[in-house]
Amino acid sequence: MKTLTRTAVAAALLATATAACTSSAGDSDPAGPAAGQRPVSVRLVAYRGCDEMLAGLREHAAENVGPWGFGGPHVLRQMRSDTAMAESDTAAKSTGSAEHSTTNTHEAGVDEPDVVKTDGRRVVTVSGGTLRVIDVATRKVTATLRLTEKDEPTYAPADLLVSGDRALVLMRGGDMMYKAIAPMGETRYVLVDLAGTPKVLGTVKPQGAHVDARMVGSTVRLVTRSQPEITFPEAGPDTAEAERTKLNRAAVRKAPIEAWLPRMEITDASGAVSKRTVPCERVSHPTDYTGTSLLTVHSIDLAQGLTAAGTDPIGLAADGDIVYGTGQSLYVASNPRWWWPVEPVMLEDQAPAAEPSPGEPTPGVTKVKAPPEETEVHRFDVTRPGAPVYAASGKVAGRLLNQYSLSEHDGHLRVATTTGGEGRGQRRSVSGVHVLRASDLTKAGEVGGLGKGEQIYSVRFIGPVGYVVTFRQVDPLYTLDLRDPAAPKVTGELKITGYSAYLHPAGEGRLIGIGQEASEQGRTLGTQVSLFDVADPANPRRLSQLFQKDSGSEAEWDPHAFLYWPKTGLAVVPLNTYGEGRHEAGALALKIDASAVTRLGMITHPETRQGDTAYRPGIQRTLVIGDGLWTLSEGGVQVNDAASLAEQAWIPFAR
Repeated sequence: MKTLTRTAVAAALLATATAACTSSAGDSDPAGPAAGQRPVSVRLVAYRGCDEMLAGLREHAAENVGPWGFGGPHVLRQMRSDTAMAESDTAAKSTGSAEHSTTNTHEAGVDEPDVVKTDGRRVVTVSGGTLRVIDVATRKVTATLRLTEKDEPTYAPADLLVSGDRALVLMRGGDMMYKAIAPMGETRYVLVDLAGTPKVLGTVKPQGAHVDARMVGSTVRLVTRSQPEITFPEAGPDTAEAERTKLNRAAVRKAPIEAWLPRMEITDASGAVSKRTVPCERVSHPTDYTGTSLLTVHSIDLAQGLTAAGTDPIGLAADGDIVYGTGQSLYVASNPRWWWPVEPVMLEDQAPAAEPSPGEPTPGVTKVKAPPEETEVHRFDVTRPGAPVYAASGKVAGRLLNQYSLSEHDGHLRVATTTGGEGRGQRRSVSGVHVLRASDLTKAGEVGGLGKGEQIYSVRFIGPVGYVVTFRQVDPLYTLDLRDPAAPKVTGELKITGYSAYLHPAGEGRLIGIGQEASEQGRTLGTQVSLFDVADPANPRRLSQLFQKDSGSEAEWDPHAFLYWPKTGLAVVPLNTYGEGRHEAGALALKIDASAVTRLGMITHPETRQGDTAYRPGIQRTLVIGDGLWTLSEGGVQVNDAASLAEQAWIPFAR
């Protein structure tokens, strides 16, 4: 029975996919993690030098290379990368700026990259390779700064972080999936001075793909992932896969240390360029690792800029795709399903003329060594300036949905995972919450058996309480009591149709859910916004629901797109409505009080033209600044009255 696929599907033959690929389902204990996969502590060990590092990486990478390199010819799909949530800033800044909202982040005091930032005096945004500064008082673009080269694609994704008069623009051109489909430019981080006329103070070009970043105070920690640069020998079309693997392993065992060591290029304000690598002694590794991926954590204090230490990088011989941060800790987690084959793909030139005999392998299908279905979590201490300090590592069974699957509270880390496969193996899937001691990431307690035959669609931890939504045909909302880390327990369950893909706290005893309504058979029908009463953990109830047929919202997979302003109960959800021959884009404004979700109206931006085609751009973000409601699209920024929704100003972006 088909349901809405919540992952971004890309049909790409990706020869560079890492050994993080895995098969669909495993035989999981229906009550929780298998005994052999319960949380364990995993210590990181620093390499003593380049010789030891090279020997270890060669050995492990050779075990994980196959006939097609690090991966295989599969159609792959990518877990959507959900980021963020946070309470709105309801206090005016001491600078006298207007009362304003901030980026919707996971943890208060920990900022996350986004396409727009405001301090109440100005709005700073980046799109199409251009940074723009908008003055709130005059409602005009007062400065622009082109950040892309003449021959560089301007559609490469970018985010920014801002501290005072400094902005760090994250040009995320190194995304491995999309780089394989279309040129996206290079991953680079650009430090910009916003005082007066914006100017570039420095640029960092790290090797590999951007994973994510967090900022505490003015210090940014950036996580990148790189793969070894090894040229594998070309083999003829008739070469057997076993022979291909043998040749590739030989190439891995001859590769120099430079194939793995992450490099970076730093350009200062004068244009002087320096090239550096992460020292071998600053790279650590767990006992078991693939050797096919290295993580690098860079640190930049925006107040100081790029100093002689550069980005003060540290390395980790591990896979990782999810970043979660608090004011004290930075967590990097490896997700065993970051890349995985949906179905084996038959290469056209290798398709069999007839069905293979029983027991014979199917031609054209590559078998990739599947790692255990477990998530490895690494914690770094970020309480001091400079590079993070490694603190602990641990493993839990299953896979994470996104960063909201992680939550640090009162000396413990809560981790929500699903074990069992997607697709054909989904009936054997089950979810649970592991509680680990933050000091060493060893097990304190766990609760399993959530959503048998389903998978997690959203998670929210609020203090000592947890909320988990699983879905296949109906949407169970589970409430969890996590006050005793050694004995977490399910206290309540609400079964309704559809699901919530994002959960947001809305005051004492209230929870907002944004997702899709669905039929009793699991067929998705359109966007729904629900208000839940969770005051009684044993009896969660849905008080109100607003349903928009045949629609979808970016807030379902990117919480940065959702605005909730507690002061007035205003909520704004970007919305795309579709149907036969029609498509409408805008932002749905809602009033959410203690008992109901009420529709206020729809905000739309002026039509824009691309060649002979006119279309209405989708609204990406919403800000509250003073009495104005500011909405952002690729076409520009519009200001509406926050109370009446009357349009006040349109600020177009010059192309």
